[in-house]
Parts: sequence; C-alpha cells; structure tokens
Amino acid sequence: MNKVMLLGRMARDPEVRFTQSSEPMAVCRFAIAVDRPVRRDSTEKNVDFINCVCFGRRAETIGQYFRKGNRIAVTGRLQVSDYTDQSGNKRYSTDVVIDEFDFCESRSESAASSGYTAPQQPAPSAQPEGFYSVDSDTDDSDLPF
Repeated sequence: MNKVMLLGRMARDPEVRFTQSSEPMAVCRFAIAVDRPVRRDSTEKNVDFINCVCFGRRAETIGQYFRKGNRIAVTGRLQVSDYTDQSGNKRYSTDVVIDEFDFCESRSESAASSGYTAPQQPAPSAQPEGFYSVDSDTDDSDLPF
C-alpha cells in the first residue's frame, strides 16, 4: 500500500504550468512544511519540507486558492522518479502525487498566515461564518438531497 497523508503549511507559493500537448493539462508543484513530533528531552522544533505535485483541475484550484503559509491537508501517494540532468548525471526526485486536498483554515485565517489580502466579497447568508465556496465543475442538481 502506498498512501501518504500530510497536514502542514505551504512552504512556498504553488507553481502552476501547463503541458505542451494538444490538450494542455495543468501541473502544480509546491512544498508543504510539516512539523515533526517534538521529543520530550528536546525543545527543538524540526520541520520537514515535502515536495508535492498534482494535475488537472486540482492543480488549477491549488494554484488559485493557496499561497505560502496557508494550511493544507493532502492525501496522495509517494512517487520516486529518475532523470538525467544537463551534465549527464542521473538524479532522483521523490514527490507526493496529490489525490485529494482540503482547506484547513477560513479565508481570513488564510490571509493572516500568508500576508495575502483577498478582495472582500459578501458572503451568502445561508453559508456558515468561516466557510467559503469554491467554484466546481460538478452540477449539484442531480443530487438526492
């Protein structure tokens, strides 16, 4: 089984690029800073910076709504790739390929942690405070509830 679950903060702004194929696909790369558990005999806080990649609509959404410092929860799989660099040396890359992600803070908390000020939009009255909606490709009209 190859399953990875991470909860942390974006270590840098996500980088979104598009493939050069006939139907371009978004590819998003970013790193998540994840705290290591603190040992009892140590006051030192250690952090791991874990490289992540995602594709398609998921990549576009992360690129649009996340910035450095935002909290994010991801689920995916670990993938090790190899390639040859310009000098002819064989290199290895370990990434988490994201299958799912979740927003872990409200828009105001997100803005405070990243220093980013989002444009103010009136919230719909039926939506609970601290939550906001994300545009989706799905049509909810056929849901049974």
